[in-house]
Amino acid sequence: MNTLHTTTALSLLTLVIAQPAYAERIELGPRPGYLIATMADGPLKDTLAGCADTEPKRTLFSIGHRGAPLQFPEHTVEGYTAAARMGAGIMECDVTFTADKELVCRHAQNDLHTTTNILATELGEKCTAGFTPASGDQNATAECRASDITLAEFRSLNGKMDAANSAATTVAEYQNGTAGWRTDLYATTGTLMTHAESIELFKDLGVKFTPELKSPSVEMPFDGFSQADYAQKLIDDYKAADVPASDVWAQSFDLSDIKYWIENEPEFGAQAVYLDDRYEASDDDEGLIDPMDATTFKPTMQELADMGVNYIAPPLWMLVTVEDGKMVPSIYAQEAKAANLNIIAWSLERSGPLADGGGWYFQSVKDVIDTDGDTFELLDVLAKDVGVSGVFSDWPATVSYYASCMGLD
Repeated sequence: MNTLHTTTALSLLTLVIAQPAYAERIELGPRPGYLIATMADGPLKDTLAGCADTEPKRTLFSIGHRGAPLQFPEHTVEGYTAAARMGAGIMECDVTFTADKELVCRHAQNDLHTTTNILATELGEKCTAGFTPASGDQNATAECRASDITLAEFRSLNGKMDAANSAATTVAEYQNGTAGWRTDLYATTGTLMTHAESIELFKDLGVKFTPELKSPSVEMPFDGFSQADYAQKLIDDYKAADVPASDVWAQSFDLSDIKYWIENEPEFGAQAVYLDDRYEASDDDEGLIDPMDATTFKPTMQELADMGVNYIAPPLWMLVTVEDGKMVPSIYAQEAKAANLNIIAWSLERSGPLADGGGWYFQSVKDVIDTDGDTFELLDVLAKDVGVSGVFSDWPATVSYYASCMGLD
C-alpha cells in the first residue's frame, strides 16, 4: 500500500513536471455555463454569457481554496493539479505539523479522521481519540491529529473527501459521509503532501503561494517547538526553495503570527494576510467586538494598518449586506478600504446549492439568494463594489471564468 501510494505521487509529479502544457492549458468545464444559465436576466448575465468564447487565463484573482475540494480531496496532488487546470493563480496549503515537527498540508492539525483513511489503518490506534460508534443520542466520534504520527506514517495515508457520518456504527460507515452535492468520484486516490512538496508542485504548475499557519491542537511549545519556531519554519521552506517573498501571501488567524512575520521577516510580512474571524461589524472607535467574547475588543482597521498589516481576509458574508433588495458593501468592507487594506474573501463554491439562501457563507445576503447563478452576482459585487484583491474558491473555474471575462489580473 505504501509503495503504491509513493509510486502514484511520483508519477503525478513527474507528469506535471515533464509536461508544462498540462498545467498551462486552462479548462473551465461546464460549471460556469451552468451558473450563468441559472442567473436572472440582466446586464451581468448578458456580459458573462458573451464571454463564452473568451480564452480563459490564469489570474491571481482566482485562489484555489485547499485545491479544488468541491470534487477532489483537499490538500492533495490531484486537487491542486485540478485547481491549476481551472486557472487558479494562487494556491493554498494549510500548514500544520507532525509528531516529528515536519510541516504538512492539512486544514487542521486534528482532521485526519475526516480527511484521510487513517481510521481504517493500523495508525488509527495512535489517534488522540479512536473511533467511537454512534449509540442512542450520542454521535460517532474520533480525533486523529497530524501530531499523533510521524511524517513517514503520514505519507502512508490516502486523502479522502473531508466528511464523516455522525450516525455511523462502523469505521467504514463513518468514512462514508460525503455530502450529496460533492462527489467521491475523484476520491479514489488522494496523494498527501508536505509543505515543501507543495511549494515544488506549485512552482511546476506555474502558480503562486498562500500558506496558512494553522492553530495547533497541541499545547505549545510542542517538544520544544515554539509558535515562533513554527511561524519561522513556514517561511524558511520558501527561502530554501528560492521563492521570492513577492510570490507568497502567508496567512494566519492569529494576529501574533502576522506581527511576527512583519517584525522578523519583513519582506514576507508585507504580504502577510490576517484571516479575520470577527463575525459582526461596527464603526465603534474602540474596535470591533469579538462575538464569542463580548469583553474582547479587536483592533480597528486603521490600527491593523498602523501595525503594518496590508492584507485582511474575512468570510464572504462579512463584506456584503442588503440594501433596497440589492447586495452592497458592508460597513466592514468600507472600513477596510478606508484604511487602505487589501481584501481577500473566502470561500466561494463551498455552500452547495444556493436555493435555500446559501448557508453560512451567504448569511448576510440570504434574503436575495435563491439560485446557483447568484454565485456570480455576489462575485460581481465583491470585485466591482468591494474591490477585493482575490477570492478563494472550492472550484476555481467559477472565479477564473469571471476574472477572464472581466479582464482581471
